[in-house]
Amino acid sequence: NNSYPPTPIPSYPKMHLTTILCPLDFSTTSTGLVEYAAALATATGAALRLLHVVEPAPPSDEERPATCAGRLAALQTKANEAGATQVSTGLLRGEAATEIVAEAARCRADVIVIGAQGQTGLTRFLMGSTAEAVLRTASCATLLVRNSVKS
Repeated sequence: NNSYPPTPIPSYPKMHLTTILCPLDFSTTSTGLVEYAAALATATGAALRLLHVVEPAPPSDEERPATCAGRLAALQTKANEAGATQVSTGLLRGEAATEIVAEAARCRADVIVIGAQGQTGLTRFLMGSTAEAVLRTASCATLLVRNSVKS
C-alpha cells in the first residue's frame, strides 16, 4: 500500500473588488455579459455599474436617451435577478472607449468587464475595436468576455 501524504491545497487570498464597470452596447450578447458581471459582483461583494455610451453621431431611435435608459433599466433588473445587489447605471455621450476609460476612473473601478464583440459599423471598423482601445488605455484590470456568453 503506497500511501502518500495529501498534497496541501494552496490558499489564495480572496479577490477583493469594490466596483465593477460593465460597458454595454445593447447587442444580442449584452444580457449574457451582464449576468457574467453580476456573478462576479456577487462572488466578490462588489458594486456593479452598467454603462452605455451614445456615440456623437446623430442618434437613431435606438440611441435616444429615453430608449437607452429603458434598456439599461431592464439590464439592471437582470443583474439584480442574477444576484448583484448594488447595481447602478450610467448613460454618457461621446467616443465609447474614451468615455468608458474615463468612467472607470470616476467610479474607481477595479475591473472593467467588457464584451469582445458587439455591434459593428463603419465607424468601429475604421476606428478599431472599442474593447481593444479600452484594453490598451484603461488603468484598471480589464476582463474581455467572448461573445459566446449568452443568456
